[in-house]
Amino acid sequence: MAARSIDPVKTWRTALVAFAIDVVLVLVFVLVGRRSHGEAASAAGIIDTLWPFLVGLLFGWLVTFAWRRPLAIFWPGIPIWLMTVAAGMLLRVAAGQGVEPSFIVVATVVLGVFLVGWRLVALPIARRRRIPRRA
Repeated sequence: MAARSIDPVKTWRTALVAFAIDVVLVLVFVLVGRRSHGEAASAAGIIDTLWPFLVGLLFGWLVTFAWRRPLAIFWPGIPIWLMTVAAGMLLRVAAGQGVEPSFIVVATVVLGVFLVGWRLVALPIARRRRIPRRA
């Protein structure tokens, strides 16, 4: 049985796509949240709400070395989710932004569904694509 060769270009491309998906989903979370509260869709307002969660997301990616297994659920998926929420809330507090308990709950649930949920869908698809098919 031959060992599987790992294509470094494909690995990095997968990691970049996974990171981009995470960023887009955090942005969607922010946009939906701002809209549901009737807040202006100004670029400054969006960035003001977005940056703490993006920093948390980046922190999660760095701490978990997510680029090694970007589609994995338990490591790095769940830690990325939890670090995004925790760091995002801590940075919001440090920046003088509001952090209500209900917001923490909503952010935890929505970002969990987003950041872990897409991996739950993508991982089995990626695994199926790697299995060689017999003719």
